[in-house]
Amino acid sequence: MSDILMDDAPPPAGVKGRSLWEDARRRLMRNPAAIVSLYVVAILVLVAAFGPMLWVHPVDEIFRDSVGIAPTTQNMHLLGTDTEGRDMVARLIFGLRISLLVGLAATLVALTIGVTWGAVAGFFGGVVDDVMMRIVDVLYAIPFVFFVIVLMTVINTPDPVIKLLWIFAAIGAVEWLTMARIVRGQTISLRQKEFVEAARASGAKPLQIVFRHIVPNVLGPVVVFATLNIPVIILAESFLSFIGLGVQEPLTSLGRLISDGSRQMIQAPWMLISPAVTMLITLLALNFLGDGLRDALDPKER
Repeated sequence: MSDILMDDAPPPAGVKGRSLWEDARRRLMRNPAAIVSLYVVAILVLVAAFGPMLWVHPVDEIFRDSVGIAPTTQNMHLLGTDTEGRDMVARLIFGLRISLLVGLAATLVALTIGVTWGAVAGFFGGVVDDVMMRIVDVLYAIPFVFFVIVLMTVINTPDPVIKLLWIFAAIGAVEWLTMARIVRGQTISLRQKEFVEAARASGAKPLQIVFRHIVPNVLGPVVVFATLNIPVIILAESFLSFIGLGVQEPLTSLGRLISDGSRQMIQAPWMLISPAVTMLITLLALNFLGDGLRDALDPKER
């Protein structure tokens, strides 16, 4: 009897339970590579956001007297200038901003479409699920690069800002397919859970159940996918810029800077090295952070 009383006794005062998100945070903090990557990503974001305001040289300012100079602090061009006489540090910071913006914006587009599509298909099932997922299968059969190249060729606008917006839409419109499959699988495993049945019994409408109860419970895989998808999108934009279909002047991106530097790699190697190293650090940090989040949010690790 005493054992039963002890088992039913309330927890000691001051002892609090931990949520699954708190457990995930603790596991993430024990991953040195993920923590270092988190700090690196934070620094890159701060540099991209505020760097152009703090650096003395505007991104489009031409220094006629220093075209083609080697990297030196004497002329206050720490990474030299490009072939047009524009400061490479300013161009690099602005290119980092555009690349991160493309990765984030296209990922948001992909998540919005993919999460909605996958949650609706998985929750309703039956004919709705079959039709929606067959559409995903058909789109999967279309080569990603071919689709984006055709779309960017058709949308031939001289306005670089409008073209940048179309890059967001074009890449995001094809990157949602994997997210839809991930969310659909998670939704199928959740739609018969007790909290969903309770929501049905309380009179909640199907779409209310999907967006208020199902979607918040699949945020773990969604966060991991988003983190790992940003470097994929940055690489995709870099490829488009490299072949001349991405970001256009006067805007620039890391991919555009690498493309320009590859044509001057003998005469001005700093034009290629600086954006290439920046992209390498960015991609490695995002991938290590994504791996750390995946390990922290893995249910098998709880």
